[in-house]
Amino acid sequence: MLVKFIREETGATAIEYGLIAALIAVAIIVALTAVGTSLSDLFTGVSDTIDAAAP
Repeated sequence: MLVKFIREETGATAIEYGLIAALIAVAIIVALTAVGTSLSDLFTGVSDTIDAAAP
């Protein structure tokens, strides 16, 4: 019974899929953080340009 339990691999697939999903989630969070910072800088530049052009 112990040998059968050790050789059982059906749960390993679920764990692998969970790890892949977690890795994808981390990659998405990192990418969105970088894009968010870039967009913030862009809008700050646009706002500064508009403020400088206003009389």
